[in-house]
Order: sequence, then C-alpha cells, then structure tokens
Amino acid sequence: MEKPDSILIVDDDPEIRRLLADYLARNGFDALAARDGREMWQLLERHVVDLIVLDLMLPDTDGLTLCRDLRAKSAQSGIPVLMLTARGEETDRIVGIEMGADDYLVKPFNPRELLARIKSILRRTRSLPPNLRPEPTRCLSFSGWCLDTAARLLTSPDGVATPLSGGEYRLLRILLDHPNRVLNRDQLTEMIQGREAEPYDRAIDVQVSRLRQRLHDDSREPRLIKTVRGEGYVLASTVEARAACH
Repeated sequence: MEKPDSILIVDDDPEIRRLLADYLARNGFDALAARDGREMWQLLERHVVDLIVLDLMLPDTDGLTLCRDLRAKSAQSGIPVLMLTARGEETDRIVGIEMGADDYLVKPFNPRELLARIKSILRRTRSLPPNLRPEPTRCLSFSGWCLDTAARLLTSPDGVATPLSGGEYRLLRILLDHPNRVLNRDQLTEMIQGREAEPYDRAIDVQVSRLRQRLHDDSREPRLIKTVRGEGYVLASTVEARAACH
C-alpha cells in the first residue's frame, strides 16, 4: 500500500489545527500539527514531511521568517510551503513568495480549496515541466550558469552552488525549456502554480525578481531574464544540455 503524503499544519489556533488535520486525514493525508515555529522544527526533525501549511501570524517566529529559514536549510529547503495570509494583506503575500512560499491562500478559506491547492502543489512538485522528455541529461547550461536538475542546484560562472526553492526551480526550468521565447504572466502562472492568474496578482513578477537576484541579473537592465513590455518575460540565452555541471 502506498504511503500517504504527510502534511504539516503550523497554526497557533488549536481549532484550526484540529479541523484541518481531521479534514486532511479524511482525504487520505497523514496530518501533523504544530502551534509555533519551535514545534515545527521539532516535528521536521522526527518526520518526513511532503508539504507545510504555514500560517503567517504565529506567536514566536512569524511565518515569513520560518519560510526563509526553511529555504536556507539544505535538508528541508525543497519542502513545498503553502502560506496562509489575512484577507487584504497583499504585501504579506508578496513577501511570502519572496521568502520562498510556493503558493498562498487567504483566510477565511474553504477547506476544499485548501485541499485542491495542496494537491496541485504536490502534483507540480513531482511532475516534469512541459515538453521535457525523459533523458539522461542532468544539467542545463546557459550564459555561464548551470542548473543541476536532479539536485536543484544553481551554479554560478565562478562555481558557487545555490539551492533553489520549489517556485524558483519551476520558473527557471520553464524559462530554460523555452529560451528566447516570450511567456506572458498568465502562461507562467498556469505553468508554475497550476491556476489562472488573479486580477492584479503580482506573484509572478515577484518570483521573476527573486530569480533575477539569484542570477545576479540587474533588475533595471537585465541581461538574462528580460521584460517585454506589455507581453511578459523572456530568457535571452542559448541553453545547452550537459551530462554534468562543472
């Protein structure tokens, strides 16, 4: 029998923790719950977790800091994070994406939407990008940079390797799979987040900005990920498949 996916719920409200844990358990997940950052780290040390539902407002360390710290730890850096935010707090949602969250959900929400978002994130995390055929290629080289597709490590021209969050990796893979082709925001949102872009949704712009920082690409005059005004973004580079990154 296949082992169920494990979801860690981090929320200081005991009623929300209980309701979500029960709901996810009824829908085939192994649900764990933590009331704060301290309990979250303790559970991560003892359990293999497939996704974290992380509330923004917590009593000790806020969700944004926890998400940032999670991305900095190599052992847990690839765990997908679904951030829960208060209604109308667009700035918090944007910062959440900047810190490495894979998606966000605004409170109050329908548990069925949470379930759909969780399934979508897990499906995206485990699926191959569009137009990618199974092949022995491990690394994609472009403009002196190299992406190790197995380890999800981005190596700079001077040999410094940096782990990528799930969202950063998916965005870079999509751009590398479609070099020198303009992709608009709706296309990128659908390919990365598995849903249509909401009105005034700036998540893709934030992820592009974050990826530019990883690539040391000047946002005012970018050389690699260029903005095509009124259309979208384009990776302006030749991409070469290699067996290994050097």
